[in-house]
Amino acid sequence: MMYAIPFPDISPDLFAIDIGGFTLALRWYALAYIVGIVAGWRLAVMAVKRPHLWRGNVAPLQPGDIEDLITNVILGIIIGGRLGFVLFYQPSYYLSNPLEIPMIWQGGMSFHGGMLGVALGGALFAWRKGVSLLVIGDLMALGTPIGLMLGRIANFINAELWGRPTDAPWGVIFPGPRAQDCPGIDGLCARHPSQLYEAGLEGLVLGAILIALVFGARWLKTPGAVMGVFLAGYGLARSFVELFRQADAQFITPTNPWGYVWQIGDWGLSMGQILSLPMILIGLGLIIRARHSR
Repeated sequence: MMYAIPFPDISPDLFAIDIGGFTLALRWYALAYIVGIVAGWRLAVMAVKRPHLWRGNVAPLQPGDIEDLITNVILGIIIGGRLGFVLFYQPSYYLSNPLEIPMIWQGGMSFHGGMLGVALGGALFAWRKGVSLLVIGDLMALGTPIGLMLGRIANFINAELWGRPTDAPWGVIFPGPRAQDCPGIDGLCARHPSQLYEAGLEGLVLGAILIALVFGARWLKTPGAVMGVFLAGYGLARSFVELFRQADAQFITPTNPWGYVWQIGDWGLSMGQILSLPMILIGLGLIIRARHSR
């Protein structure tokens, strides 16, 4: 007998109110973005309020400056995340349906695209304030894992971005998908809860490491080091979880059931792994540079 965990009965909406035929709802996914941004903002404020954490014991920004930075971050997440999904994952579809590109309420956001958007927003902020981009990058990196953790938990609640079929006892029977060759109970497909793997590695573990490095080891004194740990850490965690994550449907073919984007024989790389490789290399480069500049 195979064991699996039935998907919990959790509505994607935290609440929904009907107002004269119009439904006002707050989704868990939206709440994850809101709480993640607020938590990241507070962490950044905590850091700039502690001059002893910075080089020369002088914080480069004031707490009020973080509010302006957060505005850039929000715009970067929304615009970059959406355009990243369009360009990296479904360019052909959106080229044929360009009016659907701004329809973010229909779903479809890319972390890597959002990261590029946030990087651009952070660069503009650094230029306006006359502050090193590495310093801004460190602050943004410090606050990001909380949002990642909450976002992946919201993906789980939404029963989206699930993992590959598994016969592990912690496999989850998500609603909807069925496959003849998929292990399950009564024909239902049990899959890795890869969203929770990502929440744990990219969010909880990576976030704890960054907080320890900032407030314990005082790595903000070497600009770029914290951002380097985040980039390399996220890239490694995402690449590992991709081994258990179901590929996007547009990449799966009868001859490529794993959905590899780049493949040699039976071995290949997914889109998530390909996008994570530059993050790992840049992150390691920043760490080496920062540690040698001490």
